[in-house]
Amino acid sequence: MGVRRAVEMVLDASNKSEDPICTYGPLIHNPQVLGLLEEKGICAINEIPDKGHGTILIRAHGVPPDAKKCLEEAGFSVKDATCPRVIKVQTIIKKHSEKGYAVIIIGDNDHPEVIGLLGFAGENGYIVDNIEKLESLPKFEKAIIVAQTTQNTLFFEEVKKWVIENRPEYKIFNTICDSTAKRQAEIISIAESADTLIVVGGKNSGNTQRLAEMAGNTGKPTFHIENASELSEEAISNARSIGITAGASTPNWVMKKVYQKLETFPAKRKLNWRKLLFAIQQPLLLTNIYVAIGAGSLSYACSRLQGINYNFSHILIAMLYILSMHTINNITAGKSHHYNDPERADFYSRNGLFLVAMAIVAGIASLITSYSLGKIPFLIFLTMYVLGLLYNMKLFPKGFFKFRYQSLNEIPGSKTILVAVAWGVVTTVFPAFSESGQINYLSTALVFIWATGIVFVRTAFFDILDMQGDRIVGKETIPIFLGEKTTKLLLKIILSILLIIMISASALNLVSSLGFALGLYPVFMFIVFSAYEKGYVHHGFMLELLIETHLVLAGVITLIWSASWP
Repeated sequence: MGVRRAVEMVLDASNKSEDPICTYGPLIHNPQVLGLLEEKGICAINEIPDKGHGTILIRAHGVPPDAKKCLEEAGFSVKDATCPRVIKVQTIIKKHSEKGYAVIIIGDNDHPEVIGLLGFAGENGYIVDNIEKLESLPKFEKAIIVAQTTQNTLFFEEVKKWVIENRPEYKIFNTICDSTAKRQAEIISIAESADTLIVVGGKNSGNTQRLAEMAGNTGKPTFHIENASELSEEAISNARSIGITAGASTPNWVMKKVYQKLETFPAKRKLNWRKLLFAIQQPLLLTNIYVAIGAGSLSYACSRLQGINYNFSHILIAMLYILSMHTINNITAGKSHHYNDPERADFYSRNGLFLVAMAIVAGIASLITSYSLGKIPFLIFLTMYVLGLLYNMKLFPKGFFKFRYQSLNEIPGSKTILVAVAWGVVTTVFPAFSESGQINYLSTALVFIWATGIVFVRTAFFDILDMQGDRIVGKETIPIFLGEKTTKLLLKIILSILLIIMISASALNLVSSLGFALGLYPVFMFIVFSAYEKGYVHHGFMLELLIETHLVLAGVITLIWSASWP
């Protein structure tokens, strides 16, 4: 939490301010994040200058109180990104130091967090990193013992045992971060069922080093890597089960790339069902063909819900439009894909010309097909296509009418909302107008709300997964705007409403009886959400496949219903 908070603070500051921004010391101990900050022009200073200007952020590890005062006196606007858990330890030390207590800090001598904590203890502070040093300290009349927040939990248990036996009058505060303790306990638990352990994080990160040490102590082959490029298929070729953990400062996109690379290893071995599945699954997802099939399936389902006769042209148009728009949006996504979906970013870098050609051909084919249905369907669809192309373009000069946004994609949450509406129009409204003789406005409105809601939930869920990368490039998506917890709650509420709407509409004969079957569709989304939150499925190809398969499932259910109740 503290690391995420520090990174978000510095990224938000860089996205919202034109003043120079720097950090006092490395913000966190991770080379990828520090490299990212350098790319954004955010440098780290290790010495306090006589004069400074702009904004400076105090690192997540915290600093001695005198350092913060000197930074303010130098002329910096100081933002404190110290982890709240570290601040809690600082408060404990300051309170007891002022009362004359000796302060014993269990931690690493040269770690920046410990150096900062020592500043709050003043002359009464002592750093201990082994039992022998603890034993060598004089017997204080009154003393407290605190821990570096990323300290080894097993070592701290040894310290507590020694204190209880030898210095029972000392006060002990277990200040190890609960996330650190949980992560350390989990790697030991994971080791019981995994053949090989992988620890991802900076080589100079104290908590990551301790994770690697604890993993190695389990006796299982352990690899401490900083990024996916260090993964060796040969080294883990005999592993049937792999456990992965990461240091507190390891960014999501690094973990994601490691996980995605591990997903590919079984597919590279001798021919088996995994290799065959992956060979089909990967290109379908990366080219957006699978999501296009989902759009066609949803279009077919929405038509039958409204009682519209089956027309393959509607399905084809939905597929071609979504294929074209999603491919164009992915091409223009820029750096966000580098962090949100590294595998897709690499794929688009290698196959850019082919994907551009595919998007153009799909767009032209969709327009030609819509024209074959009549002028009104063509005009509706042409408008949709033009709006889709305009989404990423700079429409307003900077400062135009004091409007802070130059393009539609800069408006907070616009992507999620407009994508959902576009899907709703192309899968529901377009078929209804194309078959104008059979349109029922109430039925179309209900089905439009259902389809738009389903796609909104799907897109917003992907936005939750992509929060870190979107924040890096300055995108204000709904999860960033509302927060992750609030967005998850919102999506669950929407799914509940969609379930009620569809079941009620079918019961009242406002839509066809297919609504009873498709009304349960949100339940499947709940199951996937739950599986992700409980860690049964992770952000990789499998999770993306499960989410997109829900759209295909709508078409399968409709086919079965059509065969049973023609």
